[in-house]
Amino acid sequence: MTPSSDIRRLIEIMAALRTPGSGCPWDLEQDFETIAPYTIEEAYEVADAIQRGDRVDLKEELGDLLLQVVYHARMAEEEQAFAFPDVVEAITAKMIRRHPHVFGDAEARGAGMAKGMWEKIKQQEKRDKADARARAGISERPTAYLDDVPPLFPALTEAEKLQRRASRVGFDWGAPGPVLDKIREETDELAAEVHAQTPDKDRIAGEIGDLIFALANLSRHLDIDPEEALKRTNRKFRRRFGAIEAEAKRQNRELEALTLDEMEEAWQAAKRTERPAED
Repeated sequence: MTPSSDIRRLIEIMAALRTPGSGCPWDLEQDFETIAPYTIEEAYEVADAIQRGDRVDLKEELGDLLLQVVYHARMAEEEQAFAFPDVVEAITAKMIRRHPHVFGDAEARGAGMAKGMWEKIKQQEKRDKADARARAGISERPTAYLDDVPPLFPALTEAEKLQRRASRVGFDWGAPGPVLDKIREETDELAAEVHAQTPDKDRIAGEIGDLIFALANLSRHLDIDPEEALKRTNRKFRRRFGAIEAEAKRQNRELEALTLDEMEEAWQAAKRTERPAED
């Protein structure tokens, strides 16, 4: 089998990998649950390639992510649930449906995207999906207002999206000031648990979660992505710790042989050389 730019070749390859008797033993053992973590991982690797500005890696990582879509579609086809063409049709239908100001008739295009139209379209999609589930004999589980936010999001992203959705119905502070007060309150409560006569690890974990949630709320009020803000700090930590490692190599010493004071000195030296914008 030869490589091809035609999506059908990728679908053929996946079908061959999943064919009992002649396929790949590892691929044959997989199911939706075991593949799902790889799907999430590949999406992060796409984002990482974009962040690094590496278009060579980006091409490869996008291919890996596309493979995940084909993989899930193949397993669904084996269950006679749907196939890859159905996935393509579903997303093309959604894009056309959600952009009447682009793909609609002349009147819709001339009117543009009316205020509130996006939510109306999504509500209709929910009703259509419920009808499709009923036809397929799938019982609808009770839904809550926040169910639109998947719990599999990274925790910081999930927190921000939960808060943003709750704010649509008025459950929100109107300004950053009260959120700062909440952060101080949560910090005090955390300190009280940490310094308790008999510290309770579960209670401390709960207070740490409350504090992080409040910080995510402040980020949202300031129009800052908390996930990216933490990523930025992670990158800063990598840079500065790299300077500690470089200092150890300069002295021809093992990293763990440096004292904490020596590490701090190298850290501060790295901090002084960074541009303010990098912080």
